[in-house]
Amino acid sequence: MGARILPFAAYMAFLLVSSLLPEDSGVELWMYPIKTAVVLGLLVYFWSSYQELQRPIFTDAKDAGLGIGVGVLVYVLWVRMDWTWAIQGEMTGYNPFQEGTGIGWGLAAVRIFGASIVVPLMEELFWRSFLIRWVVDPNFEKVAFGTFTLASFAATVVLFGLEHNLWLAGMMAGVAYNCLYYHTRRLWPCVVAHATTNFILGMHILATQEWHWW
Repeated sequence: MGARILPFAAYMAFLLVSSLLPEDSGVELWMYPIKTAVVLGLLVYFWSSYQELQRPIFTDAKDAGLGIGVGVLVYVLWVRMDWTWAIQGEMTGYNPFQEGTGIGWGLAAVRIFGASIVVPLMEELFWRSFLIRWVVDPNFEKVAFGTFTLASFAATVVLFGLEHNLWLAGMMAGVAYNCLYYHTRRLWPCVVAHATTNFILGMHILATQEWHWW
C-alpha cells in the first residue's frame, strides 16, 4: 500500500508547502525540480513493488493508439474548460523563464519531464492502481484490475477532479482515464494517456506562453 501512497503523499506535501509561500518569493520556481526529484526517487525505490507495471507498455498497435488517443482527447477538452465557475483557487501558473532564458529552458525541460513521466506514473499508481481498488475492498491487491463499482468510479472521478484547480476538467480526465482502465484492465494505457495529455499541454504552454495552465 505504501509504495502507491507515499509518492503521491510526497507530491501533495510539496503542493501544500508551495501554497503557504508568498507568491513573489520565487521559491516555487525551484520547488518543482526538487519535488520531481523526490517523487521520482520514491518511484524508483518502490519500482519492484509495482507488479502492474512489470509488463509491456503496449500489447499491440491498437492498444498504443487507444492510450495515445484518449490522452489527446483529454488535452483537447481540457484547454476548453477553463470557465470561471469551473476553477477553484487561483491559477497563478508556472513561468520557468522568469529568471532568464538560459535557466528557463532547463526548468522548462524539468517541468515537461515531471509532468509527462513522473506525474502520470505517480498519479495512476495512486488513483487507478490503489484507490479505485481500495474502495472496492481495503485488501486492494486482491481486486482484479478493471473491477467496476459505482462507488469506486465516483470516488476517484470526484477526488481526482478536486485535486486540480480546473476541477471540472479534472473530473472529465478522471472519467476518461477510468473508462480506459475498465476497458483495458491494465494500468499502462492509463499512464500513457495521462502522459500524452500532459506532454501536449506542456508543448501548448511553451508555444503560447499561457503559463496559467501550469
